[in-house]
Parts: sequence; structure tokens; C-alpha cells
Amino acid sequence: MKKRVAVIGAGPSGLAQLRAFQSAKAKGEDIPEVVCFEKQSNWGGLWNYTWRTGLDEHGEPVHCSMYRYLWSNGPKEGLEFADYSFEEHFGKQIASYPPRAVLFDYIEGRVKKAGVRDWIRFSTTVRMVKYNEGKGNFTVTVHDLKADRMYEEDFDNVIVASGHFSVPNVPEYPGFDKFNGRVLHAHDFRDAREFAGKDLLLLGSSYSAEDIGSQCWKYGAKSITVAYRNAPMGFKWPDNWKEVPKLVRMDESTAYFADGTSKKVDAVILCTGYKHHFPFLPDDLRLKTANRLATNDLYKGVAYVHNPKLFYVGMQDQWFTFNMFDAQAWWVRDAIMGKIKIPTDKKVLVKDVEDRVKHEDAGQDAHDAIHYQGDYVKELIAETDYPSFDVDGACEAFFEWKDHKKQDIMAFRNHAYKSVITGTMAPVHHTPWKDALEDSMESYLRN
Repeated sequence: MKKRVAVIGAGPSGLAQLRAFQSAKAKGEDIPEVVCFEKQSNWGGLWNYTWRTGLDEHGEPVHCSMYRYLWSNGPKEGLEFADYSFEEHFGKQIASYPPRAVLFDYIEGRVKKAGVRDWIRFSTTVRMVKYNEGKGNFTVTVHDLKADRMYEEDFDNVIVASGHFSVPNVPEYPGFDKFNGRVLHAHDFRDAREFAGKDLLLLGSSYSAEDIGSQCWKYGAKSITVAYRNAPMGFKWPDNWKEVPKLVRMDESTAYFADGTSKKVDAVILCTGYKHHFPFLPDDLRLKTANRLATNDLYKGVAYVHNPKLFYVGMQDQWFTFNMFDAQAWWVRDAIMGKIKIPTDKKVLVKDVEDRVKHEDAGQDAHDAIHYQGDYVKELIAETDYPSFDVDGACEAFFEWKDHKKQDIMAFRNHAYKSVITGTMAPVHHTPWKDALEDSMESYLRN
């Protein structure tokens, strides 16, 4: 009987997994039956934008943390698929920092070409996964949201590819309940134009605070105040942008900070991160980890040490994204198809995780972290037939990107880099990022 494999999620990680199996099939290999469950009505994961926040039309938590006018915050040369270049997709080389619609089109182009859409059951959310000790397989309970019907199916392997940037971490501060303005998490932020002319307070000091603050600045916010817990981001911000120590409390109109200063604000945006959240998994199968490069409990970063028939793809903190998901997906495919042997001794699996954690902890800075993840991608690629690519070249693009941000945080997207897949230099975008107020694909691709 043919093996059956369940993939949970049809975002970039889940689609990488489908493409991995399809790639083996195209080479004449006998692949398992693959069924992908996607709770949204279309593929793309976070790149599938919706105006909705809170709950969707079926009463499910909205997955999308994407906002209008989002542009890639890292060079596309660091995420390009090794088997499907931007040039192949667009018929030409494009600028290095595409907006969301362009990246969505690129992700979609590869899976359309692979012809895997009918492997996916859309508007179908996974309610529970249970491991059957006696049979050595999993029972997956799903909810077909359109038909409002629950059913169960059995699978030999389960691959969790549901992402970890969709369930917000929402702290509470004294005075939030009295504040007269709006308080929202970055997950529910949709449009910077809403905050034009307003004094904004952002809590957090990572990518969300940097990018949402930049968006709001670009679309006319009156001032941006960013409160950090540990250290400021430290870029050369515009004149109406200030970083202050952590928020202590609020009253009806004013925020008070740890250094004794205060600021009247109109709205608070919590850029306070996301949780690894798997409500459909029982304790014995559920990954519990911080957002870091060496996740807890995952052998080779993908196989669950407590039950190696269960895999997780894309659960790491990320410098590399799409091409790392590919490296993981190809490895998981080969493990499921028996081409890679996972050790049966649990001590070996646990030691692999411990070694990865130690190695990450030994790093001093972002430079080390980028190399660490680049080496991880190389390690997985070396064990499969995923097309090798210039991972060190991608690391170099990341280093340049970091330098460009230090030079001018509001202009780093105006730079161009060389593709590590085709060797072609990207053109400089036709409009500086701060002046490019339109984010459609048509506008972006106009050269």
C-alpha cells in the first residue's frame, strides 16, 4: 500500500514540500500520496493578503500578518529558488526589493509550473493530529470550512508547515484599558494611511517595529516613537522618529517611559513578535521552542526527536527563507521516501539538537548568525538532489544589506544585488522606495 503524507499549510514552506515531492515524481520516482490541508481559500500563506483581521468568514483566526505596501525587507537575492529564478518567472531580471504582490506572483509561478494545486484541500483547517502507537501512523481530523463538515483520515507521516508568524504575542501594559486611542498588534496592521498625521507609539525593536514604523513615516505619520525593552535599533532615523526606553504605563492620552520622559500619542502598535502555536497538536507532538536559529527538539532542524515520523518545516528564525524551506523540504521528502536514514537512537537525535544550540550560542553577532544559517542550508542540500547554489554569495548579499541599512535605513531598498542563481545584476528600481507610494506589480515591473 502506498504511503500517505499530510502537509499542514500551503504557504512557502508547505509549497516547498509539495514541489519537493513533485520534483521526485518528475524524475520517475514512486512518491507517496501527498495531501495538503490549507485553511485559507488560496495558497501563499502570509503572502496571501487579506483586508480581514481577527476572525475570517468562517470564524477562524485570520492567518494574515501582511499589510498593504509591504516590500521585502531583505534582498530577493537571498531567497531565490535554486530551481526557478526570478528571470525565468518574469522573463527579465527585476529590482532587489519586490513588494508583496510581486513575491506572491513569484511563489505562485513555481507551484503552478509544478502542477500541484490539486494536491491541496483549501478552506480546510486541521483540528487535531493523533499518533496511533499500535498502528504506527497518525489520524488527522480536519474541518472542511465551506461544507462545514469534519472528517478523519490516516497518514504515515505528518509535516507541519503552518508557519510561526501568525499568532501574535500580545503583552499587557498598565493603562491600556484607559487609553483613548487605538491599541493593535502588528498582526492586525493593514494600512499605513490610517495613521497619516498621527503621533504613533510602537513597542518593540525588531523587524516589525522597523518596517511598520518606516511604512507609517513614508505615508505621512506625524511622529514615530519606538520604545525598546533591551536596546534601541540604533539606525539614523528621520527627524520625527525617536527611540526611547521601555514603556512603563499609559493614561488616557500619554505614554510614560522608563527614563522618566513621556509622549502624547494617538495610537499604539505592538511589534512584540509571534508565538509558535499549534492548537491542533497534543502535548506529545507539539513543538515548543523560542524563535531562534536552532529550534528545540528538531533533528536536522526538521524531524521531531520525540517522534521522527513527524516533521516541521520553516520553524527557525530566518535570514534565509524560501530556499531554506526548499532545503528542508527536499531533506524531509528523502527521509520519508527512505533515501535518508534517521537514526533510531533517540540520544543521537537529541545530541544533534544540543550541538546546533551550542553552535548558535557561540555566535557573536548577525554576521555569525547569517553564516550559521547559510551553513545549515548547505548541510541539507549536500544530502539531497536539491540544485546546489552559491549560498556564500547569498550570505554576502545579506552582509551588504546590513551595511546599506546602517548607511541609510530609509534608502536601503534602493540598492541592487547580483542573483546567486543566474549571476545577473538586478537593475536599480525606477523610483526611490520612499517615493514609491504604489505597490502593485504593474507599477513595480515598469522599467
